[in-house]
Amino acid sequence: MTPTRIPSLRSVVLTETGQDLRRCQGCLDCDAIPTEDTDISLGSLIQLALLNDEEILTSRTLWSETVLDFAHFACAKNLNLEQILLSLRHEAVRRGVREYSYSR
Repeated sequence: MTPTRIPSLRSVVLTETGQDLRRCQGCLDCDAIPTEDTDISLGSLIQLALLNDEEILTSRTLWSETVLDFAHFACAKNLNLEQILLSLRHEAVRRGVREYSYSR
């Protein structure tokens, strides 16, 4: 039996949203979100998703409603970070990391 290949976080986001995380230039403009609900910065979360680091799926940053509220307009390169965060949340649920998902 062939093991099932788990897609990379980057490919999941690209497939679900059309947003290519490789467009992130690491400028960290998105880190200006005013909240204490985070354990890693939003910019770091995107960079870690590019590296396929699954630990982001349990990060407080990913599941923060405050971060989600500010994410839509936070990227200077016009990445829709709100869609990206929701896509990563859905993937966390699919992988059994979280039991619920929030969608707008």
